[in-house]
Amino acid sequence: MFMSYAGTLSVLRDAWGMSATAAGSISAAFQLGYAVSLVIFSALADRFGARRVFQSSMVASALAAVAFAAFARSYVSGLILYTLVAVSQGGLYTTAIMLISQRYAPERRGAAVGWLIGSSSLGYAASLMLCGVMLVHTGYIGAFLITAAGPVLGALLVWPTLRSTANVVHPADERLHFSTGVLRNRPAMRLIVGYTGHNWELLGMWAWTPAFVAASFAASGAGFIESAELGAYSAASFHAMGLLASSSMGWLSDQLGSRRLLLILAGVSTACSFTFGWLLGVPAPIVLVVGAVYAFTGLGDSPILSATLTHAVRPSSLGSALALRSLLGFGAGSAAPLVFGVVLDRMHWVPAAGAWGLAFMMLGLGGLIAVWSATGVARNTPSAVA
Repeated sequence: MFMSYAGTLSVLRDAWGMSATAAGSISAAFQLGYAVSLVIFSALADRFGARRVFQSSMVASALAAVAFAAFARSYVSGLILYTLVAVSQGGLYTTAIMLISQRYAPERRGAAVGWLIGSSSLGYAASLMLCGVMLVHTGYIGAFLITAAGPVLGALLVWPTLRSTANVVHPADERLHFSTGVLRNRPAMRLIVGYTGHNWELLGMWAWTPAFVAASFAASGAGFIESAELGAYSAASFHAMGLLASSSMGWLSDQLGSRRLLLILAGVSTACSFTFGWLLGVPAPIVLVVGAVYAFTGLGDSPILSATLTHAVRPSSLGSALALRSLLGFGAGSAAPLVFGVVLDRMHWVPAAGAWGLAFMMLGLGGLIAVWSATGVARNTPSAVA
């Protein structure tokens, strides 16, 4: 359900009568609701156990997904219900990282977190593919309904999947004060700042890439619905690249260390942010190739940042560290689609490629922060930063 709005955005703007700013505000509200929810659920996981929080959030996300699919029919209803979807999902990401950190040794944790994030990319790609198919045959309502089946299936699978997993709750006397365990932990804070820049770039790109690719196809002469369909399919292929990136880069960081990979991935994704929007209307193969590289490098550093943070803080403080990271990272991610939409609206006096180019360049500012963060990671060690 995470990508159903992005996958149908090119159609929803007309169906719901939205400007680019209004369209971006729904993505922004989703990311902000998700950020706040991540903070709350992460803090609860330290006190009540990651498994219990994960299971509860999975059930809530299924109910919210069904409500969104059934009742989102306008800007206002879409804004409210998609934010509810975001709030319900907050107990799934950081708690899953906590469960993995409990199960896997440090030298295998990068690969494990990589597969976790890769599974998300697979879900995003499937969601976008389904949206592309359903837009042609049933419109956006059918797209919403079929993507809601994902969280429902997850709610059914979560109980047998975690039946043998312990619900670990750290005693109160093992927990460091937040300022000591997180705020005064300079390696952890540098990683958190880097993750914030990473999320600004990644979530802004995710929110607007399907619409941009659709606009690019339209500029090349494709019809409106055809462009929307091709945009969803293309964005789905980009998330498939994310699956490859997260699964492979997490494993590779276990073998080679984090610093070099983070610098390469963050550097290339930043370069893509500064060039991608200017490709509006160029031959489709060029857009698709650059988009694939953008998707690969934009997500490739995510498992490395996550795994390295699990080493930088004590297990009893991991939930608190992830909570702060979520607040800053997804808070920035919530603002990025809105800022992107504002730039797109305000730049109506320049050629379309210039408006899209400047909007994507705004995302590149976050990539520069991620590059700065990577320079502080110690050489050839996945678990420490300078």
